[in-house]
Amino acid sequence: MLDLDRIGAFLEKVEESETKTFKPVGRKLKVGVDLGTAYVVMVVLDEENNPIACEKQAASVLRDGVVVDYTGALRIVQQLKEKLEARLGTELLDCAIAMPAGTESSVKTHQYVAEGAGFNVTNILDEPSAANAVYQISDGVVVDIGGGTTGLALLKDGKVVQIEDEPTGGTHLSLVLAGNYHISFDEAEVIKQDYSRHKEILPVVRPVIEKMATIVSRYIKPGQVDTIYLCGGTCCLTGIEGVFEKITGIKTVKPQNPFLVTPSGIAMNCICES
Repeated sequence: MLDLDRIGAFLEKVEESETKTFKPVGRKLKVGVDLGTAYVVMVVLDEENNPIACEKQAASVLRDGVVVDYTGALRIVQQLKEKLEARLGTELLDCAIAMPAGTESSVKTHQYVAEGAGFNVTNILDEPSAANAVYQISDGVVVDIGGGTTGLALLKDGKVVQIEDEPTGGTHLSLVLAGNYHISFDEAEVIKQDYSRHKEILPVVRPVIEKMATIVSRYIKPGQVDTIYLCGGTCCLTGIEGVFEKITGIKTVKPQNPFLVTPSGIAMNCICES
């Protein structure tokens, strides 16, 4: 069972580390670089996985988990790395990265971006498995919904037994909102991130969320799991878990800030070699 109190306290501190730099335990710093469709996020943890610092930047350098603007991605990662190094007063050397399941063909590009920014990439994961480093569940399915994709990892006895990914994510919600309200995509993104409007927009985007839930249902056999664990920026939408539960018939839960789960889990999997 997911310990939401533990996870909530951890993610709250990760969020706090965007503006406050914490003193690390030990000398080794673990970095997670999350190249997302809507954001690039960099999380720094100490060797005991305590949150130390975090930086993020809105970006449109990926599409469906694949880097489409290499120069732009490299520039953003370099900038975030420099900001964190200035805050910490030390060079960040090692990092882990993660990919949406099913986009393994672009692993090298992600790796080149991180290495081009000056990192030594010590681990490469799929995103739902990275998220489970935070969740620490033994049995169930972790569903990571980012800007471009819906990915899932099926876990049995603490091991990932199946990973899947399909190109439906937060970008599709924004496109629906833009069409419905006759506004630009960027204006739709702002509305989507406004928690005070979530109750209003949920009925508008419900068909897309139902599609995401149907994608997940396709890979789960009846009785195979009893809980779906959500994460990813798109899961910040209030009420998304209720739609998933109704479509799948499976209990669905999420922590208070699902956006920071995956980048934090990526950092947990960083192997410090330097």
